[in-house]
Amino acid sequence: MIIRPYTPADLPALYAINQAGTPGVGHEESPEGLKRWFDVGTCLVAEDDAGQPLGFINLVEPGTMAYASDNLRWFERWMAEEQVSLHYVDRIAVAEVARGLRIGQRLYKAAFELAKGRDWIGAEVNTDPDNPLSHKFHARMGFSRVGEKRYKPDYAVAYYTRKP
Repeated sequence: MIIRPYTPADLPALYAINQAGTPGVGHEESPEGLKRWFDVGTCLVAEDDAGQPLGFINLVEPGTMAYASDNLRWFERWMAEEQVSLHYVDRIAVAEVARGLRIGQRLYKAAFELAKGRDWIGAEVNTDPDNPLSHKFHARMGFSRVGEKRYKPDYAVAYYTRKP
């Protein structure tokens, strides 16, 4: 398995992985909806030996106003209050058939390399609807909870950070 940069040919497979991971990752109405986040971020893809995508992680620079995300805005405020720098994880998703193969860990390892020179890497995990597997995964990866926010009656998140 290798971790490599996203290419447009990956989009159909990554869209299917993303949609299978909802509500743990953000639902997108179309592949183009997902592509717009890849276009403003840095997407890394895990692929098997046959070149089939097994998962991805997308990182977005704070201050990217084209990325309309309340979660990124939360981290931007947190960064200003703490006087630190951060690289934001828009989403990480792994194909169901590849879960348990440590692909998420490998994707994060590549993300930590991208975030070198920053104080933190930050991600959010849904608390409503809850995503207990992602909370456990991020804790195992060394992330610490630094905040939480309820945005709607049926949507709330916890914010996590970790040194790269």
